[in-house]
Amino acid sequence: MTTPTITSLAPLLERLFAQADASGGATRAAVADLSDADRARMMRSKTDYRALYGRLKDAPLAVSRETGQLLYMLARSSGARTIVEFGTSFGISTLHLAAGLRDNGGGRLITSEFEPSKAARARENLSAGGLIDLVEIREGDALQTLRADLPDTIDLVLLDGAKALYPEILDLLEDHLKPGAIIVADNADDSPDYLMRVRRRGSGYMSTPFAEDVELSVRIS
Repeated sequence: MTTPTITSLAPLLERLFAQADASGGATRAAVADLSDADRARMMRSKTDYRALYGRLKDAPLAVSRETGQLLYMLARSSGARTIVEFGTSFGISTLHLAAGLRDNGGGRLITSEFEPSKAARARENLSAGGLIDLVEIREGDALQTLRADLPDTIDLVLLDGAKALYPEILDLLEDHLKPGAIIVADNADDSPDYLMRVRRRGSGYMSTPFAEDVELSVRIS
């Protein structure tokens, strides 16, 4: 029996999660001079988020272990062949999604990362996991990098970049989402406009909170 890719990745993923766990103090220090109100404002601003994420350019900002497992499970169970990710960071979520593609027989994963140093780290990690051939990392502002050259149909989306931009990123991808396409929005509570949109009756989506900080949506029309 062939070993699932996600099983083969376990040592690499555990090392990356351990590094993310150990970085918590440095991450908190990067924003220690900001009040809770300032952090919330910058998180939800469509302009000030740049300053916030600039402070966090060395932070992994990784998904949880449970969310990583969820991403792999959704990719596998849906038979996904085309995936778009907003917010690569060091590539932990990307590894889970690409593992799903590999075990589905292949496909294409487009991911966007604003910070060049993070994109470089993600490439290293994806190469170490033997999955870089499935992944296209687009560096720069996702409002530009995800504006063109998308697959005709998209099976699965992960939103895990600047929370204020979730509605705008959905605008770019929406015409490519096939019926039944899955959207996973991490930390979606920080994007109230996005939640209002996907939860609205007649929006074309069914959406529900899933786990502690994830919104799970499906395109139904």
